Amino acid sequence: MAFFSLVGFTCKAQYTSEDWNDRDTWMQVPRLMALAEVGENNKVADLGCHEGYFTFHLSEKVGDKGKVYAVDVSLYRLDDLKEHLKERAVTNVDVILGDPDDPKLPISSLDVVMLIDTYHEIRDYTTVLEKIKKALKPGGRLLILEKLKAHKKGKGREEQALAHTLSPKYVKQELGDAGFLVGKEVTDFGTWNHEDEKQMWVVVATKPDA
Repeated sequence: MAFFSLVGFTCKAQYTSEDWNDRDTWMQVPRLMALAEVGENNKVADLGCHEGYFTFHLSEKVGDKGKVYAVDVSLYRLDDLKEHLKERAVTNVDVILGDPDDPKLPISSLDVVMLIDTYHEIRDYTTVLEKIKKALKPGGRLLILEKLKAHKKGKGREEQALAHTLSPKYVKQELGDAGFLVGKEVTDFGTWNHEDEKQMWVVVATKPDA
């Protein structure tokens, strides 16, 4: 589940530190950072941050003078993230409780926005993409990683999204409609959690300079 899901706020945390260590073996975080061109001193957002797996990687990458905005709509997950941040003495992360149609990001200030296995959860994607575009600086990048389940290939968008999966063809169309320039695309980014049926893909889009 991800950023805009309707999961109740009383569930237990989804990931543990052990899960994160295993995830490092297949998530290809350095490659994602390179695709999004995340750099030192950048201001970036992790939408659908959960308990902070990708947030901490971003925090380390941007450094003390950078900033990470960690956004989720699940309060209990953000509470867990805050505890993780306190335990690790991380000071360059701002935690934001977003709304389903508004991640509440600062305007025209972000170099990169990351949506990792999250975009399929967004119902009002038109509004959310507009909010993201407003938050990015001109030339800022939006990276979307999703998984496409083999048995849902060729199905309609709604059926795919309900199954927590999505085809890149829908996302690229929606990005274009929102005024983004679709650039880099990786159609085979490996498998999600070593599950052969779940093929990961990545698209990087850019906010135009003007």
